[in-house]
Amino acid sequence: MSRSNEPGSASPSALLKRLRARLRNLIPAALGGDGEERIRACAGSLLGILLTALISHKVLGAQASLWLIAPMGASAVLLFAVPSSPLAQPWSIMGGNFVAAVVGVSCWYTLRDPLLAASAAIAIAIGCMLVLRCLHPPSGAVALTAVLGGPAIHDLGMSFVLNPVMLNSACLLGIAILYNRFTGRQYPHRASVLTAAQKRMRDTPAEERLGFTVSDLDNVLREYNQVIDISRDDLQSLFMQAEVQAYRRRFGEITCGDIMAREVVSVEFATTLEEAWGQMRTHGIKALPVLDRARRVVGIVTQADFMKRADLDTHISIESRLRHFIRRIPDTHSDKPEVVGQIMSRPAQTAAADTHVASLVPLLGGNGHSHIPIVDSERRLVGIVTPRDLIVALYRGSLESA
Repeated sequence: MSRSNEPGSASPSALLKRLRARLRNLIPAALGGDGEERIRACAGSLLGILLTALISHKVLGAQASLWLIAPMGASAVLLFAVPSSPLAQPWSIMGGNFVAAVVGVSCWYTLRDPLLAASAAIAIAIGCMLVLRCLHPPSGAVALTAVLGGPAIHDLGMSFVLNPVMLNSACLLGIAILYNRFTGRQYPHRASVLTAAQKRMRDTPAEERLGFTVSDLDNVLREYNQVIDISRDDLQSLFMQAEVQAYRRRFGEITCGDIMAREVVSVEFATTLEEAWGQMRTHGIKALPVLDRARRVVGIVTQADFMKRADLDTHISIESRLRHFIRRIPDTHSDKPEVVGQIMSRPAQTAAADTHVASLVPLLGGNGHSHIPIVDSERRLVGIVTPRDLIVALYRGSLESA
């Protein structure tokens, strides 16, 4: 009997297949972003490092022994390739590099032994960054550079912290802010922060009541108990977009153009408050899109805008206060608003006719918008969607999918 036929044995071809399968598992998934995004990141890194080096060389002078440190290359990867990462934010690069440089120099002068000083510098720097919420991976290289950089670094002493570490960091950060904004990337990435009072008063947004909630996400992240390279707000946004895609797959394509009202009462910037209020009362509506002469939407005025600007918390009755607010005053120097353009909300939240109705749930549900003007490619008004229109559309979609 051949050895290959013994129980538990495997043929060479089977072993080769297993090896190939395991090697395939080691290959990471493709990174996000198309070719244009990759070029944007590469060009930003080139520009960032080049300008940082030139500026630092100019500031420190040609005689400086060191004007650009290697960890800036790693920082450039984060700032230009993944600017939305929590590890790439301004406090991360400035705070992380500062802490790491101070720790690295201190460990070298305290311990002197390169192996021990390098190990301690990395460990202490990571601990400090975690406590100070400024975790920045390239900062580990900053701490290591302070210990193993050789005489050129050691001779600088604590001045290494300012020049070149903080100088390089500030230059690279400033360039990243300008470049990312110029190329359409939000940077710095601002997280929404609620005060304790706001959290107590804040009701669960409508778009979250049937899906996952913010508390659900917080609980999952708490149980995961690891640092993730994406902000909580971005993670929440991605999950919500996934829910919209799931709705579209389940209920089919119902667009704003299918449900919008096409006969829309609107006003212009210079329409008087009295006329606009009269339009609302006559037609029984609660919002008016504000248009320019080309019928492009420039804002929206709602009953809430009138109420807010009329100071209804005074002792005067609501009716009297509103009558006084909308009445036009002949004096051209009056500080009281006289036309719609002075009280409208701008810019107005709009949507295109081919937008799926599920995308309107966050807009009409949780962001304070009661009406969504529908516009064409040149922002000209073509219709309007109200919460009632959305409810009818979702109900119709649920019936058709049943």
